[in-house]
Amino acid sequence: MTFLAKPQFHHPQLPKNALGYTHRDYEGAISTLCAGCGHDSISAAIIEACFELSIAPHRVAKLSGIGCSSKTPTYFLGNSHGFNSVHGRMPSVLTGANLANRDLIYLGISGDGDSASIGFGQFAHAIRRGVDMVYIVENNGVYGLTKGQFSATADLGSRSKRGLVNTDSAIDLVGIALQLGASFVARSFSGDKKQLVPLIKAAIEHKGAAFIDVISPCIAFNNHAGSTKSFDYVREHNEAVNYLDFITGRPPIKIDYAPGSVELVEQHDGTVLALRKLDADYDVHDRVAAMGFLQHHAAKSQIVTGLLYVTPESEDLHGHLNTVEAPLNSLGEKELCPGAAALEQINAGMR
Repeated sequence: MTFLAKPQFHHPQLPKNALGYTHRDYEGAISTLCAGCGHDSISAAIIEACFELSIAPHRVAKLSGIGCSSKTPTYFLGNSHGFNSVHGRMPSVLTGANLANRDLIYLGISGDGDSASIGFGQFAHAIRRGVDMVYIVENNGVYGLTKGQFSATADLGSRSKRGLVNTDSAIDLVGIALQLGASFVARSFSGDKKQLVPLIKAAIEHKGAAFIDVISPCIAFNNHAGSTKSFDYVREHNEAVNYLDFITGRPPIKIDYAPGSVELVEQHDGTVLALRKLDADYDVHDRVAAMGFLQHHAAKSQIVTGLLYVTPESEDLHGHLNTVEAPLNSLGEKELCPGAAALEQINAGMR
């Protein structure tokens, strides 16, 4: 893949995080996507999230498949581990890498064609197994690399740039993730960095399968009147379920104030948040209610964004399999091949 490198020199007074890194340390090559592509905004949000969390770049493994979305890991975290797999097969490669080395932070970057069509089965099994990962789908409803055909997430009745009407029902990956047991489910919009960054930060800190569907308009083929994934349509039909911020682990700040009132709360870093309590009619811990909420608002042509569901006490694939604490790739022959006596004991326990 041909890419353009950014200049090595930068201003010496750029802001640094707790590890001494600047934003530049989390960037990658210069993007070759279309100017205005929503995917570049998602890359910027990932960079911001990792910078704010003070994550060492070498602790991150970014994996992708095929498509415009799967090119984007080239444009962020250039000093991280990376693997570009074949079309739709990113989840299985990520699962294998996670089993081998549980110490890394795994970012799976995919698209609606990559995950909702050829990789649909791969997506389903990675989610249901609870692989500890952040799975981000950059969802534009079209196959951008092959000139704008409808993808499996294109809404029924939406129109293509050439005026064709989609006659197939859409696959809602958020609804599927909820059904499959994902322990963190969210949807956002590439044009809403204020919402997307804390969602990504929370997903990175979450243990288990964290899934974020990001509506990311294709500026070339799906940003016109008649599209339900254009910038204008999403802005007009966005129904946010919550307003988000994310704070890393510190002693809890406890407050108690009435619904509808405003409370000023000082944070650990000295900043002050002005909180307005919303009506308590949405529970992010109720999976069934989240599924019904999605369907209710989809019937009104509204795109629900925000943190839709989270399990506070989640478990990942290593917990399900009861693997050892040490990464498997660090174990030697003695641990991996304990001998015939150990095998006989295992077989005896299964009789």
